[in-house]
Amino acid sequence: MNGGLMRKRFAMFWGSLLLLASTAVAAGPAGAVFTDPAKAGEDYQIQGEYLGEIRTQDGSQKIGVQVIALGNGKFNVVGHTGGLPGDGWSRGDDRNELEVQSENGGFIFPVGDALVSLNDGKISVEYDGQLLGVLEKVERKSPTLGKEPPAGAMVLFDGSGIDQFNDAEWIEGKWLGATNVWSKEKFGDHHLHIEFRTPFMPEARGQARGNSGVYMQSRYELQVLDSFGLEGKDNECGGIYSISQPDVNMCFPPLAWQTYDIDFTAARYTNGEKTSNARVTIRHNGVLIHDDRELAHGTPGRNGEGPDLDSLFLQNHGNPVVFRNIWVLKK
Repeated sequence: MNGGLMRKRFAMFWGSLLLLASTAVAAGPAGAVFTDPAKAGEDYQIQGEYLGEIRTQDGSQKIGVQVIALGNGKFNVVGHTGGLPGDGWSRGDDRNELEVQSENGGFIFPVGDALVSLNDGKISVEYDGQLLGVLEKVERKSPTLGKEPPAGAMVLFDGSGIDQFNDAEWIEGKWLGATNVWSKEKFGDHHLHIEFRTPFMPEARGQARGNSGVYMQSRYELQVLDSFGLEGKDNECGGIYSISQPDVNMCFPPLAWQTYDIDFTAARYTNGEKTSNARVTIRHNGVLIHDDRELAHGTPGRNGEGPDLDSLFLQNHGNPVVFRNIWVLKK
């Protein structure tokens, strides 16, 4: 193929993956809910992240693709030029979407003169009978998954008991449920490590899809949601509700364990008057998503702002979100 033509066709191919259907904006019916990957079905096996390189005139272009299950064999295919979010792709880089229907455990569809197909855990891109590249399915893990508490840290939950929380519930005898629980200990400035898992709810949309929240000091909500493949807004996973969207949407697919590592500085008060706002730095799955972010106000859901220490609060939103490995280091 002529080099200039191949480059032009490639640009047309990736650039034409325009948004055909909005995903997870308005809440929708929950439908099936899965908490066991072994029982989640074929759509769950197709859903996930794919990474590879496509041939271009100048050599190759790294491409990341997120395939999001929408139920009944429908998927949103989200392409990222440069790689996956947090691994080569950043806000402002090319990001395009296309809704597709699967058949026989995969899918195949034309985009311009190119042909894109998914089968056996691989996405292939062909043009004029030539293979331009193959994207392999990858399963990323947070580098802080299973992180041990340092000396002096307070362990709130390690799977051995739920006595550090009020109104806590065991889930399957090993995890803490998102059931409007709050820690008995109260905190000011602190570092928090927490791990969470959202359910697989392919037919649900928006705030009905794996919703919970991690409330710093019971006052500022760091959203938990199945926002895999979405743009990354303040009411999606990694967002500080009503205050700030994450710098990058680092949400992994549902049923994958994820991490938040949070450095929180409490608001300061003098004679009952706030003199400086709270601030927070957050890493989601090891990637910085909020860097010394100022929290100008509290968020709805539990307690208002104030000078006193307050609890870690985990919100119940009716979805089977679970938590593990929770510890806090006071500053």
